[in-house]
Amino acid sequence: MNIPLLIMFIPVVLFYVIFRYAPIGGLVIAFKDYNFYDGIINSPWVGFHYFEILFQDPRTLEIIRNTLMLSLLSLVVGFPVPIILAIMLNEVRSMAFKRTVQTIVYMPHFLSWVIIAMLVSTAFAMENGMVNRIVEQITGEAYPFMYEKVSWVAIFVGSGIWKDMGFNAIIFLAALSSINPNLYEAAGMDGAGKLRQIWHITLPGIRPTIILLLILSMGRVMEVGFDQVFMLQNSNVNQIADVISTYIYRIGLQGAQFSLTTAMGLFESLVAFILVFTANYIARRFDQGLW
Repeated sequence: MNIPLLIMFIPVVLFYVIFRYAPIGGLVIAFKDYNFYDGIINSPWVGFHYFEILFQDPRTLEIIRNTLMLSLLSLVVGFPVPIILAIMLNEVRSMAFKRTVQTIVYMPHFLSWVIIAMLVSTAFAMENGMVNRIVEQITGEAYPFMYEKVSWVAIFVGSGIWKDMGFNAIIFLAALSSINPNLYEAAGMDGAGKLRQIWHITLPGIRPTIILLLILSMGRVMEVGFDQVFMLQNSNVNQIADVISTYIYRIGLQGAQFSLTTAMGLFESLVAFILVFTANYIARRFDQGLW
C-alpha cells in the first residue's frame, strides 16, 4: 500500500465528512418545529407539516419554476460554450496567442460575483452605461436592460457563461491532449477537413468528459448560485429572479423559519439526486455511465 498517498488523502476525506456528510443530520429539522431553546434533538416532531405548508403556498411553485428556468437555460446555452472554446484553442498553432486568450478568458473565474455584478450593472446602466450609449446612438433612447425580464435573464445567463467558460475550457483542453495526434494525420491523408476531424475524432475523443460533466451539471439543476442572483436582482425582476437560494436566505436566515427552509432544501436535494441517477442511467445505455 502507498502510505504517503493515503496520508495526503486524509484531508480530503475529513473535508467531506465534516462539511458534506455530517450536516446531513441537520435535515431532521425539516420534520421538527425547531427552535434554539430546545435544539435539534429536543424540538417537537411535526412530521410533514412544513412540507404541507411549503407546497400549499402558490409562491413555492413560482420559485421552483424560476429556479428550473434559470438553471436549465444556463445549462443548455452555457454547457457547449467551453467545449467550443477548448476546440478552437486546440486548433491554434501560435502558443503566444493561445496562452494570451486562455489568460483573458480564465481571469473572470477568479473574480467574485460582487465584482462581476458591478461590471455588468455598470455596462448595462440606463445612464452612462457603455451598452446603452451604443443603443442610444442607434435608437435614440436607452433601454432598461436590468429592469426588463427577458433582457435580465439574458444578462444573467451571459454573465454566468463569461465567468466560468475559461475554467471549464481547461478541463476539456486536458481531455483533448489525450487524443492521439496520429488520428488527425491519418484523417488528413484521407482527405478529411478540419470540421470532419472535429466531428469524427475530437468530439468522440472527449465524449466521456462531456458526459461526466453533464451528469454532474444535472445534479446542480435545482441549485442556482445565490451570489449571482442576489447581486443582479432588483425589485422589477423579482418575479423571475426569486429562486430557491434567495428564498432560503430571505425566509430561513432573515425570517428565522429554519424548519420551513430546511424542508425546501431537502426537496431540492431529492430532485438533484433523482436527476443525477436518471442522467447516469441514460448514459449507461450508451456505455458511458459513471457507475
